[in-house]
Amino acid sequence: MTEILICGAGVAGTTTAWWLRRHGFDPVVVEAAPAPRPGGQAVDVRGPALTVADRMGVGVDLRAARTDMRGMSVVGEDGTELFRSTEVTLTGGPLGNDDVEILRDDLTRLLLGAGAGLDVRYGDRPTALEPSGDGGVLVTFASGVTRRFDLVVGADGQHSGVRRLAFGPDDDGRLLPLGQHVAVFTVPNTFGLDRWQVFLQRPDAMVGLYTARDNAEARVIMGCTDPDAAYHHRDLDAQRRLIEKHFAGGGWWIPELLDGMAGAEDFYLTPTTQVRMPSWSRGPVALVGDAGYCATLLSGQGTSLAMVGGYVLAGELARARGDHAAAFAAYERQMRGFVAANQELALTNAARVREMTASEAAPGIEEHWVASAATAIDLPDYAAGRRAQDCRTA
Repeated sequence: MTEILICGAGVAGTTTAWWLRRHGFDPVVVEAAPAPRPGGQAVDVRGPALTVADRMGVGVDLRAARTDMRGMSVVGEDGTELFRSTEVTLTGGPLGNDDVEILRDDLTRLLLGAGAGLDVRYGDRPTALEPSGDGGVLVTFASGVTRRFDLVVGADGQHSGVRRLAFGPDDDGRLLPLGQHVAVFTVPNTFGLDRWQVFLQRPDAMVGLYTARDNAEARVIMGCTDPDAAYHHRDLDAQRRLIEKHFAGGGWWIPELLDGMAGAEDFYLTPTTQVRMPSWSRGPVALVGDAGYCATLLSGQGTSLAMVGGYVLAGELARARGDHAAAFAAYERQMRGFVAANQELALTNAARVREMTASEAAPGIEEHWVASAATAIDLPDYAAGRRAQDCRTA
């Protein structure tokens, strides 16, 4: 049985692990965090990603856990409402369509639940990858353990350690920074919001919040433009200082939000940086999701790319009967156009956000662009292919 290490227990990692086990492989998931990560923004599951969820048996629960927003508004610095809609939200797009907006931690909880029995190990990460001499990989972990695996999958996000270990430092043009930084954290909903989101626009920044957990919580987004900002992705103090620098002295609810940020246990800040790799594999190591093709949250498609990517990677390994060279090549052929369309969507959306913040125009992304990018793949049915193969060999 092929033993496969998956690094990262987020959406990409758990989806990949579920499908690998479904196809008869033996996946082990390792996650640097000590437990499932709380918090995170609302994410969108669209088109083929919904099909993947349905094939995993979590589609009904996924739709039941949707954020179920009633609408949104945009306000000025003094709190004056500038725009209101009960037809669209900035985070989820048009209301009432088939797309599902769900909190990131709710989605990962569903995916982990679907994979009950998966071998998931928290609080560890790989620190070295070396050829094993027999075509596999010797993985040394931060815990000091060294173990051989047939394959390694990096599903550890935009700041992927697997990517750096397998492909070298991120200094060869594979990262495309867009100059913006987005903080996300949770505070109590002391603002009287009921299934609603509110955004404040500035020429160089945006602040928003929306309700969650039956209106008990508010998820906060604070984004700013600062091309020169530099910080380590684990240096939370430096990240908070950056946000405070851009928003201190602001009006509306900004003082309350900054106070809440100081004590938010799920606070994180991410640069809007795309990952553009000429190849998503090297030898027996492959990348999936943001580790290999981060489109940034400006695409609204990172979650769908992660779910579809995990499904396709596992399916191609099954179709190639574990021949990773053939499988990884087929995985890239299936996914390249889909990834490219959604990375271009992110660049389009970034331009639209700049226009909105500069002009205080009503928010909105051209929905036909989103729909076109979200459906830019013909999702293979690997189960159907396996059934056909079984009939031929019976």
